[in-house]
Amino acid sequence: MLKKVATEKAPAAIGPYSQAIVYGDILFTSGQIPLNPETGEIVGTNITEQAERVMKNLGEVLSAAGSSFEKAIKTTCFLADMSDFAAFNAVYANYFTEKPARSCVAVKTLPKNVLVEVEVIASL
Repeated sequence: MLKKVATEKAPAAIGPYSQAIVYGDILFTSGQIPLNPETGEIVGTNITEQAERVMKNLGEVLSAAGSSFEKAIKTTCFLADMSDFAAFNAVYANYFTEKPARSCVAVKTLPKNVLVEVEVIASL
């Protein structure tokens, strides 16, 4: 059975999707972008600031589901510019300390023209 996860401490879905879904003992988050959950405004103008907000948003979704960064199995990271890779990794490493499997790709455009989006698969 699928269980939808929602928290007001992370940005509400801006389309026809859920913040996250639990299937059995596995959590699948939707991609988080650097939005302030209270205002819906983009936080930060550089990759470091935006990545920090993304991690805070992911942390809230993980927590709402009963999981954490330490229980991450796989992440998928989307960058608007691969030249931000090192700076993004510096932020990422502070949160995903257990080093889950990961894919990181550059994409042409992200929602609201942000610099980064991250999704997570984690255990509960």
